[in-house]
Amino acid sequence: MAMYVKDGGDWRILDTSGDNPDQLYCRDSTSFTNKTVLNGYVKTGGAWKEFYNIFETTSFETFSTAGNFTDRVPALANRIHIQKAVGAGGGGNKGQDYDKAGGEQGGPGGGSGGFVSDIVLAVTGGELLSLVVGSAGTAGTNSYTGGGPGPGQSTTLSGATTGPIFTLTGGGSGQVTGGGVQGPLSTLTGGDAGTATVNVSRITSGTTVDGLNITTFTDGPRNAFNQAANGSAGNNGITYGGDNANGVGAAGAASFVDLAGTAGSGGAAGNGGSPEPGQTGGVGSQGGGGGGGGTEQGGPGGAGGSGIIVFRYLRI
Repeated sequence: MAMYVKDGGDWRILDTSGDNPDQLYCRDSTSFTNKTVLNGYVKTGGAWKEFYNIFETTSFETFSTAGNFTDRVPALANRIHIQKAVGAGGGGNKGQDYDKAGGEQGGPGGGSGGFVSDIVLAVTGGELLSLVVGSAGTAGTNSYTGGGPGPGQSTTLSGATTGPIFTLTGGGSGQVTGGGVQGPLSTLTGGDAGTATVNVSRITSGTTVDGLNITTFTDGPRNAFNQAANGSAGNNGITYGGDNANGVGAAGAASFVDLAGTAGSGGAAGNGGSPEPGQTGGVGSQGGGGGGGGTEQGGPGGAGGSGIIVFRYLRI
């Protein structure tokens, strides 16, 4: 913010914003010293009123497209509030169809990424942050012993001065192992959960210079302050008894434990003919896992959801 000082009879602006802010000096005993002034007050009408604070909490910034990015910490900030961040979700895999094997199978779902929600961390004013938003795990079309596609990728944050801040790994893809077109039935395993690693100490209390108590930061997806945890595993594939049985695929894992709308739904049941568009597993979002394909015949899985980072800068 800007404030005005009288200098030699003229008013001039003192700009404390930006990367190279002006400095405000205060008189200590008989000399002026370079002391950081966090807040300034005047008494008006018998009451103290704030006319200046050194740093206004910024608006939230959102990075939701997979890729590598940078962002510079404002010179007068010393904390970052991560409202939400998550590794990418793993893809769901294909529904399996068989010839006289005694069953059909809906495909397995992908796992969700590790996450943080409403955490506050120390950063250094002016340092350059490097952000990586994880790319989604691809949709699976694997049959029988085919395994699964690659997992969701990690979402990370690091600072040029602070070093590594957090790593949120992506969820695994749904896996198909064993089996064959005439049996036995395959083992369909939901994708692994992603993990959360926070490399710096989390700030658990404090009030910003513009009056925000950080313990009230609860608008993130977990609706609670200071949350960090692994993601969730995707659901295993579903076996339906009898040849030519029709059934839905398994759902992917929701991100942030149970955030609505982030898990890819299982694909719809088929009708015995070639896979139809509705049999494809649903796509995850915000780090959720993709859904498994429906059967019979087996439809492909759905892709996972890309990672995301949402944050703002503070001063405490």
